[in-house]
Amino acid sequence: MSALPPGSAGAPLDPEAGERAATLRGCALMTAAMAGFACEDALIKSLGGALPPAQIIWMLGLGGALVLGLILALRGEPLWVPELRHPRVLLRSAADAVGASFFVPAVVLIPLATASAVIQATPLVVAMGAALFLGQTVGWRRWTAIAVGFGGVLLILRPGADSFDPLVLLAVGGMLCLAVRDLATRGLPNALSGLLLSMVAFAAIVPAGLLLQLALAQPLVVPTALQLLTMAGCLVFGLAGYVAIVGATRAGDIAVISSFRYARMVFALVLAAIFFGERPDAFTLAGIAVVVGAGVFTLLREARARRPLPQRDPPR
Repeated sequence: MSALPPGSAGAPLDPEAGERAATLRGCALMTAAMAGFACEDALIKSLGGALPPAQIIWMLGLGGALVLGLILALRGEPLWVPELRHPRVLLRSAADAVGASFFVPAVVLIPLATASAVIQATPLVVAMGAALFLGQTVGWRRWTAIAVGFGGVLLILRPGADSFDPLVLLAVGGMLCLAVRDLATRGLPNALSGLLLSMVAFAAIVPAGLLLQLALAQPLVVPTALQLLTMAGCLVFGLAGYVAIVGATRAGDIAVISSFRYARMVFALVLAAIFFGERPDAFTLAGIAVVVGAGVFTLLREARARRPLPQRDPPR
């Protein structure tokens, strides 16, 4: 038996301690990723009064595709592989394009906190879609959580009330497309790296933004230096969030780490209050709490369902 304490030089590492450390690191990276995405949304909203939402979409897509393509080239990775013709890749790219066409205008036109709150229902729709279309077994507890979560969404939207804004349906459309994208990502060929898929997704929203701007007859606006700098900030925060979320999901307890996705809501509420003077009412806050609680429960139950049962010692 070694006389050295665990963790000292030359001593064997405690596997459980290593798992805990990896989980804590993953939680920190996931939180950082959500902060990046919330900052990206806030910057997009700040551009809304100066640039048409459709133009913001294709400019972000073009910038992201160029940056990611350059990174792939510098790493010596191909910009095209035959697997990109896979039907799920095409569905994923289409969902990204349509989703951006819904969500970016939603961020610009409705309160940032409301748009961010609706997006939090994505894991619930993914869980329901996995059961309905992918044959995944979902128990009564998760079905109950999904139903409760959708009740929270109704609290946020409040259809039929005097305060209901039809534009909030843009955020709902974006959320549904994001869920389709996540479902299409499951079972993709292993030859497709996350970096390549992200580049394709950014490239897909370029024609979507251009077609939307043409269909809405929105004039092309030449951005100022400050607006270009803001757009660059959107890309920096968005790409940094992507890098952080990839690192977050590579080690540790994925159920615990994934639950920190809801930190995005906290950051969105703070940014919305500071920069846009938003003060969500009690119904909206209650709806957010319900959606987040149901989402965290669903993620934890899904991870538990995937975890193999412990093997028992054979009878002696």
